[in-house]
Amino acid sequence: MRPQAAGPAGAPLAAGIDDQYADWVRDHDTFTPADRAAILAALPRLLDPPLISLIIVPGYEPEVDLRHTLQSLREQAYPFWEVLIPGPEPDCAAETLPGDGRLRLLGGGPYPDRATAANSALCEAVGNYTALLTEGDRLAPGALFELADMIARHPDTEVLYGDEDRIDFGLQRTAPWLKSGWDPDLLLSQYYFGALALYRTARLEALGGWRSGYGLAEMYDLALRATADVLPGQVRHAASILVHRPAHMARTLRDLMCHDDAIAGRRAVAEFLGPTVQVLPAPLLPSCHRIVWPVPEPAPKVSIIMPTRDLAWLLGPAAWGVLLRTVYPDFELLIVDNNSEEPATAACLADLQRDPRVRVIPYPGPFNFSAINNAAVQQAAGEIIVLLNNDIDVIGADWLRELVSHAVRPDVGAVGARLLYADGKLQHGGVVLGPGLNATHYMRLAERNDPGYAGQQTVTRNYSAVTGACFAIRRDVFLQVGGLDADNLAVAFNDVDLCLRLGDHGYRVVFTPFAEMFHLESQTRGMPDTPEKLAREMREVDHLWRTWRAVFDHDPFHNPNMTCAWMEPLHLCKPRRPRAWQRAE
Repeated sequence: MRPQAAGPAGAPLAAGIDDQYADWVRDHDTFTPADRAAILAALPRLLDPPLISLIIVPGYEPEVDLRHTLQSLREQAYPFWEVLIPGPEPDCAAETLPGDGRLRLLGGGPYPDRATAANSALCEAVGNYTALLTEGDRLAPGALFELADMIARHPDTEVLYGDEDRIDFGLQRTAPWLKSGWDPDLLLSQYYFGALALYRTARLEALGGWRSGYGLAEMYDLALRATADVLPGQVRHAASILVHRPAHMARTLRDLMCHDDAIAGRRAVAEFLGPTVQVLPAPLLPSCHRIVWPVPEPAPKVSIIMPTRDLAWLLGPAAWGVLLRTVYPDFELLIVDNNSEEPATAACLADLQRDPRVRVIPYPGPFNFSAINNAAVQQAAGEIIVLLNNDIDVIGADWLRELVSHAVRPDVGAVGARLLYADGKLQHGGVVLGPGLNATHYMRLAERNDPGYAGQQTVTRNYSAVTGACFAIRRDVFLQVGGLDADNLAVAFNDVDLCLRLGDHGYRVVFTPFAEMFHLESQTRGMPDTPEKLAREMREVDHLWRTWRAVFDHDPFHNPNMTCAWMEPLHLCKPRRPRAWQRAE
C-alpha cells in the first residue's frame, strides 16, 4: 500500500515507517537458512577475516537478560569473534555458550563504573576491532559478517556502525532506526552510532578506551574522540539492521528527553568542542543538541545576492525583511535586476537604495540564474556570499549569524536554511538524492514542529545538497569550484550541482534548522509551462544525470532502505543495496 502524502493534522510525516516495518521485515529482512549458507560460502573470499572482540559489562541493565545477547552471538554465521566479560561470572554465561572458547570470563572487580570495567577487558582483547555491547541487545544473525565484509573491502576503516530496531518479548520488531552515512555534524547533535559501534582496537587503546564520569553516554564520548582526526572514508556505515534493542529500554539519545544521559552527552560534546562553542538542548527534541558556533571578531562582511525581475510585491517584503529584521552587523544587499519593466519595481528599487547597504546591479538579457549570481559575486565586497531568492521572508533576526557561523568553518562549503511554505509546513530541510534523478526536499510538507525522522529536522546535519533559495558560502570557495554552471544549468539544479562539486573538493554541505524563513517557491521564474522551458529543463536534467548519476544512485547522507519523493512522505523501500552475502563478486 502506497503511503498518503499527508497524515492527520500535526502527525509526524515519517510516522508511516513504523506502520510499514513489519511488512518490510517479512519481505526484506528475515534471516533464512539460505542466508546462513550464503555467508558460509562467502567466508573464503575474506582473505584476512578480522577477529572481532565484543565486551559486555553485566549489571548495568537489571531488567534485561544477558542470555539474549549471548544467544545472539551463538547464532552468528560469522565465526571469528570473542566475547569478553569482566567482573563476577554471570550464571548464564557458560550455560548459553557451553564449551565455547570464544567466551572469555575475565573476573576481577568490583569496578566503580562500566567504563572502568570495559577498559579492563580492552586490555585483554586480541581482536582487530572491538565494540562495547549493552546486555540485552541482540545482534542480527548476519551482523558480524556484514561488519567483517566491510572491513575486508575497506581495510582502512577505523570506525563502523549500523542500523538498529527494537524487539519486544514476543520477538516483534518495531521502531527501525535507519541511519545516515558518516556525518560529523549529526554526531555533534546526537549519538547516532547507537547500540553497535566497532572501533579499530589500536585506536581504542591509543585513546585510553572509555572515560568514566559520563554514565551511559561514555559511548558517545568515545565516538567523538575516536572520529576527531579520521578521514571521511575511515568511518563507515553498514546500512542494515544489525542490532535489536529491548523494546522497554530507552538508552539512545534520540529517545530521551531530559534524562541524565542526555545531559552527560551534552557535556561530552561541550568538552570536545571547547569553550568557544555553545552546546544547548535542541528546541524540538531536548535529548539532541544545538551547536552554536562562534562568529569571528570582527564579523566578516556578507554580500546577500537577490536576483529579481519585476514582482515588486514580492521583492519589497523580501528585501525590507532582510534590512529591518537582520541583526548581523556587516552586510550588503545586492539586488540584481534582470529586465524589470514595471513602474512599481522601479519605485521599489529606488526606495530600497536609500539604505546605504543596498546596491542595485543591472543584468540585462535572458534569465539565467547561474550567470546572474556569478556576475554579482564578481562585484560582491563580502567574504561570505548568501544567495537569497526574492520570494523569501525572514523570520528570526539571527538567521544570518547562524549561516555565517557555519560558513566560516574551514571544512564547510555551503550552508542551507530551513524554509517553510506560507502555511507553515516545511518546504526545505535539506535535499535527498535517489535513483532516477530523484532530488527531493527531505520531509517536505512536515509540520513546523515535527522534529523529523530520528530527530533530524531539529538539529544541524549534513546533506549532499541544499537549495539555492537561501545558501551561504565563502566567496573564495565559490570561486574555487567555479561558481554556478551557467552553460549547462541556467535555471534548474544549479544549486545541487554546485553542492556536489563542493563535495568533490572535500567540503561538507550543512543544513541548519536554526536559520528559518518563509519561501514562496518559484514565484519569479515560474514553472516550466512552455515548450521552450520544458526543452531547457530536459537538457538540464540530462546534464545533471550524466554528471552525477553515481551520487544519485548512492546518496551517502540518506539510508538506502528509505526513499522519499516530492509528492510522498518518507517511507521504506526495497533495499537498494544487497546484503554483504548477496553481493556478486
